[in-house]
Amino acid sequence: MPSLDRRRFLRDAAATTALVSAGGLAASVATPAQAAPSTAAPTPTARRKGAVSFRWWGTAGWRVDIGDRTLLVDPFLSRIDTGLFTGAFKTDTALTVRTDVIDPRVDRATTVLVTHTHWDHFMDVPYIAKRTGARVFGTLTAYHLGLAYGLPSTQLSAVKGGEVLDFGDHSVEVVGSLHSRNPSYSVAFPGVRVSPPPQPATIADLPEGDTLGYLLRVDGGPSVYFTGASDVAERNLTGLAPDVAMVAMQNATTTGDYLPRLLAGLDYPKVVVPVHYDNFETALQNPPPVAPTDRTRLNEMIAAVRRISPRSRVLVPEYETAYHF
Repeated sequence: MPSLDRRRFLRDAAATTALVSAGGLAASVATPAQAAPSTAAPTPTARRKGAVSFRWWGTAGWRVDIGDRTLLVDPFLSRIDTGLFTGAFKTDTALTVRTDVIDPRVDRATTVLVTHTHWDHFMDVPYIAKRTGARVFGTLTAYHLGLAYGLPSTQLSAVKGGEVLDFGDHSVEVVGSLHSRNPSYSVAFPGVRVSPPPQPATIADLPEGDTLGYLLRVDGGPSVYFTGASDVAERNLTGLAPDVAMVAMQNATTTGDYLPRLLAGLDYPKVVVPVHYDNFETALQNPPPVAPTDRTRLNEMIAAVRRISPRSRVLVPEYETAYHF
């Protein structure tokens, strides 16, 4: 369509001169800056109308401050030890919400977007929603799990893909997506919840529950696509053309042509941000811990993005750093 072509042209023209910044400094490198390790909670910064900042909370989790509103994506801060990174994975690990870690960081939230309901994406969501009053958007499984935790139905919104949600100065488009598969071509904890179950007690009680992506468009600001898992239904990406893509790193090669299909479907974003590459069962401190095998995968991912989309800037994020696109 001519209108879409014109929008893409204007976006590309502007993006060729734009810099991604972190705290006002250019962040065009493909490896994280070395920050001093810190376990202290960030001090809330003064907000100004129109300001947009993106802070990575590890895994696929983000805090996005848009003026005086705060949007969270897959906020997982408890980072409990399940043995996943030590070779002793315990599927009966208890769901233990670390309020001491969450409370200093989540002073507010208006919206929570859930890509899927595995523990490392959903576990902290009910507590955060109760604490802040944020509205939770996710699959029907996320809706029923929210009810199981005692959230009121008026605070839960089930979505499936295709919805465009208008929040005034920004909008969110819901995109149907897929979860990644392990080396055995399987998904961990598959299944959905078609009615409210008993309140979950272990990580196995939180199934994948179908997977979504989200496109955030900010008036006068960037358009950003969030993934929560490393698979893609590329036909659902047509026309999205985000400026920035938060891309989950693959941990197996069982999904064919993952990055080529994703980047092509997103029209080769100007900035690609790898996520879900860290050891998310350790303290939230910089530099982000990366398992040796995941370090290799991360390096391969960076090289692949540069090869597939040479005009894309690769930004490997650090925890809780304010990025501006």
